[in-house]
Amino acid sequence: MGKIIISENVTLDGVIQDPAGDEGFRVGGWVGRITDREELAKVTLDEALGTEALLLGRRSYEWLAARWPSRTGALADTLNSLPKYVVSATLETPGWNNSTVLKGDVVNEVSKLKHELNGDIVVPGSFQLLRTLMEHDLADELRLKIFPVVLGAGERLFGQTSDKKAMRLVSAQTLDDGIAFLTYRPVRDTGRALPGSQ
Repeated sequence: MGKIIISENVTLDGVIQDPAGDEGFRVGGWVGRITDREELAKVTLDEALGTEALLLGRRSYEWLAARWPSRTGALADTLNSLPKYVVSATLETPGWNNSTVLKGDVVNEVSKLKHELNGDIVVPGSFQLLRTLMEHDLADELRLKIFPVVLGAGERLFGQTSDKKAMRLVSAQTLDDGIAFLTYRPVRDTGRALPGSQ
């Protein structure tokens, strides 16, 4: 069975909007070049090498598909060869190789995908999709690369949820330039009270 891994670059105040700075957001471009940071580049490549498939929303898919096919190197070669699943009601013919469009109910389609694949199904970007996955308890892990910058504006990582989502920190690492790389897993309801909830 596959595991849904949400992998995000995020600011200290929770913003995920325009990390590369090419979407016109007035404070975009807060990530910089990943290749300029050795530890961040290694984490990014290691994640790609351990990925079974990518799961993307349409906008993130189109953004990545416009950039990676023309690039070379270990990361580009890995991303270009991976199976890619894009959730979209409007995309008809995806141009990036090894791409499949998932139409219909997102929750059903992703649930089927988890049963069909083994290994990590990584969701980069795609904040609308990730919110749906979190809301329906389909995410198995969050990998957050938190950049030490506060923007004060912009689209935030999480939107409103119907209930609290308890998470457990399983790994913490400091990368180049004070970037915190945190890995969380959901605390599934096992009938036990969470510490401090009594």
